[in-house]
Amino acid sequence: MDLPEDEDPIRIDVTDVLDLHSVPPSDVQGVVEEYLIEAQRLGFPVLRIIHGKGIGVQREMVRAVLSRCAFVNDFRDAPLEAGGRGATVVNLNVR
Repeated sequence: MDLPEDEDPIRIDVTDVLDLHSVPPSDVQGVVEEYLIEAQRLGFPVLRIIHGKGIGVQREMVRAVLSRCAFVNDFRDAPLEAGGRGATVVNLNVR
């Protein structure tokens, strides 16, 4: 993602949960890709990505990225108490 010259990227703490509700749809793919790289670097074995239920567009975008990521073991809907179809649980290969 290219930023205007006068803007610096926003730095956020990476945890085992990523909530995409505030991410514009056009940025979801890049944000998820960078998040996965950093989460693996930090050694998180399991992640939860909250994409919302809606009509499933962001869910499919997230899962497309997960499908292409070499260090993702598997992913599935979160348990109901953790978001159900509105979130995806991801298992990573950790180094």
